[in-house]
Amino acid sequence: MIDQLAITASAAEWLPAARQLAGELQLRCLDCAEPSRLDAPAFVLQRGERLQLCATGRKAPGPVFVDFVGGTAAHRRKYGGGKGQQIAKAVGLRSGFYPGVVDATAGLGRDAFVLASLGCKVHMLERNPVVRALLRDGLERLQNAALEDVELAPIAQRLGLEESDVSARDWLQDQAPESIPVVYLDPMFPERGKSAGVKKEMAAFHQLVGSDEDADGLLEPALAACYYRTVVKRPRLAPCLAGRKPALSLEGKSGRFDIYTKHGVPG
Repeated sequence: MIDQLAITASAAEWLPAARQLAGELQLRCLDCAEPSRLDAPAFVLQRGERLQLCATGRKAPGPVFVDFVGGTAAHRRKYGGGKGQQIAKAVGLRSGFYPGVVDATAGLGRDAFVLASLGCKVHMLERNPVVRALLRDGLERLQNAALEDVELAPIAQRLGLEESDVSARDWLQDQAPESIPVVYLDPMFPERGKSAGVKKEMAAFHQLVGSDEDADGLLEPALAACYYRTVVKRPRLAPCLAGRKPALSLEGKSGRFDIYTKHGVPG
């Protein structure tokens, strides 16, 4: 990753923050270099009003960033279907019951934000330091927006990020048995080639981050740590995690939620 990535600033005022981030991630800082004018490295993290991952070169796709305030997150928060969404059903959410969730493979935090917006307290784990930096930036902007938006304030309070470098497997193994109401897993699945359903910028993101080849090792520690259930999000035709059949599955057009139950959720 070090050979593929560097840090830049969108303007001179962001240079101190860019250089600080470069030190934290042990990456080169290219000062205010414009991503579209670079031939190498393949990606830069650009520090500006928001932190964003940019592919370099003239024909590069758009940037990848975490946005919990506007865009898709805002639309889904307002019009996404509330408790009727499959993810809400998968974690067992119902009126009067909003289980705490550990999202052990948070990625860009989209599902974590949905669950937090529906009332669950969500703790995100993300082992990739670049993705974790994007999440941290998104959370900071959410918290700033929440100071003036009464609808965002409770969501910001319910959404948190683990700052340590520990892997999800080790973190889960360190938890007391049955101490987490719900563990949620959405490991990065290998791309199936050029799919029209995968935006170019997300394809570039997957290229940098890679797939979670060790994802099968997450299931047992998740099952040991959870109290009610472990929920695994999978592509619709993907094999079950660790080859273990779930108690039940909720299928959609392109994906499914495999649910491994332990104790029944309150009725």
